[in-house]
Amino acid sequence: MKTGKVVIFCAPSGSGKTTIVKHLLQHNAQLQFSVSACTRAQRTGEVNAKDYYFLSQEEFKARIANQDFLEYEEVYGGNFYGTLKTEIDRIWAMGKVVVFDVDVVGGLNIKKYFGQNALAVFVKPPSVAVLEERLRFRSTETEETLQMRVGKAVKELAYETQFEQVLLNEDLPTALAAAEKLVENFISN
Repeated sequence: MKTGKVVIFCAPSGSGKTTIVKHLLQHNAQLQFSVSACTRAQRTGEVNAKDYYFLSQEEFKARIANQDFLEYEEVYGGNFYGTLKTEIDRIWAMGKVVVFDVDVVGGLNIKKYFGQNALAVFVKPPSVAVLEERLRFRSTETEETLQMRVGKAVKELAYETQFEQVLLNEDLPTALAAAEKLVENFISN
């Protein structure tokens, strides 16, 4: 795998990392989103190969065996998420900087793999209560899955200190401006 730059945004579900990443992609032509693979059910409005590469568990496990993943993790009781190596090659072949929107453990694995060629940003919610409120507002979770996500978020918040950049998402316009500056500084160096 050749070497280019990568930008990693990690956070617990509901912290706003996807909103920040979408904003950056709209405002910086040097960036290209890395589409993750997953085994979870496709949600209404999601497009295969744009939002995720939706794979069966059998196909995902076969690709693990083939060492096709840069990183992967089993989350939320049997659902797998991961980054295909071919996705990174595809983006670098376009001359772009790869942008990841991944969970905390996956982000740390990617950071470790790419070292100084990676900028890893932890998006922090103002509080667990605000994060839970945001998840409820999305209306994509059952009470059971919402509580699982909140429980996982509490554990993921402990990883904050392992990231070189922490971005507090209390006020979205402020967080967006700070994210733009972080990424522009990283790309230009």
